[in-house]
Amino acid sequence: MRVLLSLCAALSAAPFAPAADLRVYPPEIRIGGPNRTQQLLVVEEENGRAVRDLTAGARFTPSTDTVKVDAGGLLTANGAGDFKITVAVGEKTATVGGTVSGDKPGDWNFRNHVIPTLTRTGCNAGACHGALAGKGGLKLSLRGYDPETDWFVLTRQALARRVDLTAPADSLTLKKAVRKMPHGGGTRFTEDSPHYKVLLDWIRAGAPGPKADDAHVERLDVFPPAVLVDPKGPKGTFRAIVRAVYSDGAAEDVTRWARFGSAEELVARVSEDGVITPAGSGEAAITVGFGTKVTTLTVTAPFPNDVKAPVFAASPRNNFVDEFVLKKLQLLQIPPSEQCTDAEFIRRAYLDACGILPTPDEVTAFLADADPKKRARLVDTLLDHPAFVDYWSHKWSDLFLVSSRKLPQPAMWAFYRKLRQSVADNQPWDRLARDVLTASGSSLTNGAGNYFVLHKDVSELAETTSIAFLGMSIGCAKCHNHPLEKWTQDQYWAYANLFARVGLKNGDRAGEVLVQSKPDGDALHLRRGTAMPAAPLDGRPLPADSAADRRAYFADWLTAPDNPYFAKALVNRVWRNYMGRGLVEAEDDLRETNPPSNRALFDALAADFVKNRYDVKHLMRVILNSAAYQRSSTPLKENVADDRFYSRYLLRRLPGEVILDAYSDVTGVPTPFDRITSAGGDAITPIATYPAGTRAAQVPDSLATSRFLDAFGRAERVQTCSCERTSDASVSQALHLNNGHTLNDKLRDKNSAVGKWIAAGLTDEQIVDRVFLLALGRNPTTVEKRKFLDILAGAAKEGAQSRREAVEDFVWAVLTGREFLFNH
Repeated sequence: MRVLLSLCAALSAAPFAPAADLRVYPPEIRIGGPNRTQQLLVVEEENGRAVRDLTAGARFTPSTDTVKVDAGGLLTANGAGDFKITVAVGEKTATVGGTVSGDKPGDWNFRNHVIPTLTRTGCNAGACHGALAGKGGLKLSLRGYDPETDWFVLTRQALARRVDLTAPADSLTLKKAVRKMPHGGGTRFTEDSPHYKVLLDWIRAGAPGPKADDAHVERLDVFPPAVLVDPKGPKGTFRAIVRAVYSDGAAEDVTRWARFGSAEELVARVSEDGVITPAGSGEAAITVGFGTKVTTLTVTAPFPNDVKAPVFAASPRNNFVDEFVLKKLQLLQIPPSEQCTDAEFIRRAYLDACGILPTPDEVTAFLADADPKKRARLVDTLLDHPAFVDYWSHKWSDLFLVSSRKLPQPAMWAFYRKLRQSVADNQPWDRLARDVLTASGSSLTNGAGNYFVLHKDVSELAETTSIAFLGMSIGCAKCHNHPLEKWTQDQYWAYANLFARVGLKNGDRAGEVLVQSKPDGDALHLRRGTAMPAAPLDGRPLPADSAADRRAYFADWLTAPDNPYFAKALVNRVWRNYMGRGLVEAEDDLRETNPPSNRALFDALAADFVKNRYDVKHLMRVILNSAAYQRSSTPLKENVADDRFYSRYLLRRLPGEVILDAYSDVTGVPTPFDRITSAGGDAITPIATYPAGTRAAQVPDSLATSRFLDAFGRAERVQTCSCERTSDASVSQALHLNNGHTLNDKLRDKNSAVGKWIAAGLTDEQIVDRVFLLALGRNPTTVEKRKFLDILAGAAKEGAQSRREAVEDFVWAVLTGREFLFNH
């Protein structure tokens, strides 16, 4: 009985099932056109993930002579018709069927075969002929984004010597690539390679150019869809195969032309031929590109920990977030840390939700409260706290670039008030987006209209909108097809054309601009010189004769419940604020080739956000109440390497504004904001805009002068990018804390809390307890208290002034320590 129980426990704890399926990919085979081959992939699969590549040891038996399969699994068509392939590995068998259409190979297509060949071999890369000025007199479009021009350049320029129709093998394109002639780019392929054959056959067929009715790639399929590496098993490689599915229904193996890359090479590497080699623990996205399409497969490599299933079963599950997080942790064999203490939670939640420290009275009351639901009640209190409005108004001001850098003061304030009111009212995110993107009228009366005043250039407006509301950058597609995503140059200019009919004119009041929709105007394609039909990304174009406001059309598409980007962009920003790292990192880099660390969780959060009508506070409540958020920041030895799967709370430095406001709260001395820096940074002017006691989080203008905030990485609000705000440590921060005036002057101020405590006759012990509660939200340990009391007692023997200086030094030490500067 004991043996049976031990075996059951071991099996339940293992991330690998005892039985696996034999799978053959692709699951169905379609062969047609010029490419008469298909590489087969045979894997052992568990729960939809390949755990072993068995192709090399498999036996392949075709049902007919329509096809043949070599020992390596390469299927070649001999004729037309249906077929089945029986695959055997040991005693296991599997069957896959398919169809060959056409008795003979067709011609290679310039758009779908020649261009991919030039791309795969690097001929049209940025370092070669795809450079802005080309190389050696030959200029191709970068990665083939302009097939028509590339065909003309190859077949018509240089006296038509690059492509020789009379003697195809003498074409310069081939002779230079195989180094039969001097070539600055070196050998690109050999005469026996498939790349040489494609180009030679294309030239022999008359080098036909691209056609308007060419089938285009609709999607890419990559096999296997996912890989699971056994951390205790033999180390092996996995082959990836790629299939393109075209608009005419055809499909073909394009592995030979595909581009492969790894998002995490410390976890898994991939060769240019798609051979994946596990390298470490974690998860890696293997990115695959062909033509203008991209996709990914995930390699999961569990950590070499022996974590039993009961560990995960016993971990708290407060809501659906925890189900998805724990499922991922169990797959990766990463144990979750314990839940944080109440003292840690109240300080953490106050700082993350409101950007303020809890008061000593609030800490004491919370710690004394025996209600098991007190954390949930605290979350509700924080989401209705006045400081919540300050904090999130400031964050959205970063996102929307509220600043007097480009806006007059009245307009800047109008924009800020609009955002602040939205936060105060908990306006649904889709309503705020629509208000901003369709704003009309006076920029002083309707502050949202300043969004268009800030972004007068159509391209800048389009790109800012994609980052702010879609969480992705499409700027690369302005000049050429996006190198990391599926967006083409044509899509970029169709999208930009949605914003081409925004009219601006000066109003009667100082700083006033009138925003309106114009009846005409188009954004011209940078290369074509014509206007593309106005269309959202992957959306239907607006009819050319439509008189509708294009911005409203875009807003309808943007806020539709089935929009795949809008909800996720906001979810990721909010998640990162509370969890320390976005499900997609960076928070505004949502793209297929940068997949989330937990896709199932990301999808569930976005669906819940949409279901609850884009209620931002609801989203925050879900996150704050989750056990994942409430975990300790103290790592276990088995999860110390985890920085993205949320097995523990991730430490991070507080934003500069939060630190500065906390210094004011602890010392009792507010920070004056009485000067403003010019947009050029060459002049500082006194102002009386902000009354005494204004907090840093309440200052809407990023040009309000503060060397402290500059040192601690506040956003300049020049471009919409999360990269503007930095949390990296720097020498200037250390110098500012050690020698700067900000904190030292507050401590020495005649009205500081230090002076008041001494004047009120507080004992050293009372001062130490109060500072710890104020700054750290906890009582000092016995060792900490004894250490500081000894120091203060020794200073008191030197006189009153010496005692005050010692108290100042004690407070300074606490306020510059890691525990204070970081949320934990």
